[in-house]
Amino acid sequence: MKSIYVGNLPFSATEDEVRDLFAEFGNVESVRLMTDRETGRPRGFGFVQMAPSDADAAIEALDGKDMGGRNLRINEAQERKPAGGPRRW
Repeated sequence: MKSIYVGNLPFSATEDEVRDLFAEFGNVESVRLMTDRETGRPRGFGFVQMAPSDADAAIEALDGKDMGGRNLRINEAQERKPAGGPRRW
């Protein structure tokens, strides 16, 4: 599976809407929209998991596409790097 970063989502976007958008390019394994831990409000980005060839086609076709008045930013997700800086004890 390949993980796709989906940024600049409208705050009203649902997991079903995002799944439907990507389903045009193949089987969507999972959709995860990120929310603020404290308020529970949407943060405007999420992740979609698809087969590598389907993911590549979706990234190519959907990057910059308008959704709810916002241009989506879509690319292959990068692994999270550990927080930098010195540790404070």
